Amino acid sequence: MPDRTQDGQQPEALRSLKSAAKAGSQKPKDQGLEARADTKPIPAPLEQEQDAAAKVLKEGVEKNPQGMEDAARKAPER
Repeated sequence: MPDRTQDGQQPEALRSLKSAAKAGSQKPKDQGLEARADTKPIPAPLEQEQDAAAKVLKEGVEKNPQGMEDAARKAPER
C-alpha cells in the first residue's frame, strides 16, 4: 500500500469539498494541488474504504438514497 501521507500528496476529495463548503462553496484561494493539514488523507484500511465505496455505488444504482446514506455513514471517518 502506498504511503498516503507523503509530501506532494494530492488533497483528499471529500476533505477538499468540506474545505470548499466552509469557504462559501468555492475552493479556497490558498488550496492548491498539494494537500494541506486540513485536506491531507486520513489513514484508513484500504479494504474498508473500498467496501464502503462499493456499497454506496450499489445503493445508488438501485436508486436507494437512504441505503446510500446508511452505507456512507459506515465508511471510515473523514
